[in-house]
Amino acid sequence: MADTKIDELVAKIKALEAELEAELHEEYERFSCEITKKREEILAAYRHDRQGLLRYLATTPIFNLLSTPVIWSVLLPAVILDAFVTVYQWVCFPIYKITKVKRSDYIIVDRHRLGYLNLIEKFNCLYCSYFNGLMGYISEIAARTEQYWCPIRHASRVKTIHSRYQNFFEYGDSGDYRKGIKRLRKELMEEKE
Repeated sequence: MADTKIDELVAKIKALEAELEAELHEEYERFSCEITKKREEILAAYRHDRQGLLRYLATTPIFNLLSTPVIWSVLLPAVILDAFVTVYQWVCFPIYKITKVKRSDYIIVDRHRLGYLNLIEKFNCLYCSYFNGLMGYISEIAARTEQYWCPIRHASRVKTIHSRYQNFFEYGDSGDYRKGIKRLRKELMEEKE
C-alpha cells in the first residue's frame, strides 16, 4: 500500500513537471514571437527612417560636402597620434608602475550598426566614435602622466578638467605638494585595469 502511494505521488510529480515544462515552453514561444515581432517592427522603422544616399547627398548643404575632405584629412594624423600615445604608455607606464589605460573603455565603435543610418552616416559615426574616443583615451593617459609628474592645479581657471584634476594640489601649496606627491603616485600604482 505504501508503494502505491509513493507511485501515485511520483506520477503526480511527473505530471506536474510535464505541465510545468509545457507551460514554460508556451511562455518561451510567446516571448520569442514578441521579440521577433518587436525586432521586425524596429527594422521596418529603421528602413522607413533611413535616408537614401542620393537624397542624402542632394539635401546636404554644398559647403558641408566641400568641407568633408578637410574633416577626413585629420584621420591620418589621429591614427599616428594614437600609435605614438599607445607606444608611450606601453613603454613608460610600466616603468612608473602606472596602470595602463584600456583603449576599449574610450574608443567605442557601435553606432554604425544602426539600421536607420545610410552608408555615409555610418562612416561619419565611425569617424566621430574613433576620434572622440581617441581624445578621451589620450586625455586619460595624459591625466595619469600629469598625476605622476606634476599634480598641481593651474593658477588660472581651466575651462575643462580631466578626471584626476580635482585631486591635484593647489597652485603654490609647496607643503601639500611635497607631502602628498608619493600618495598620488601610489594611488596610480594601485589602480586596477
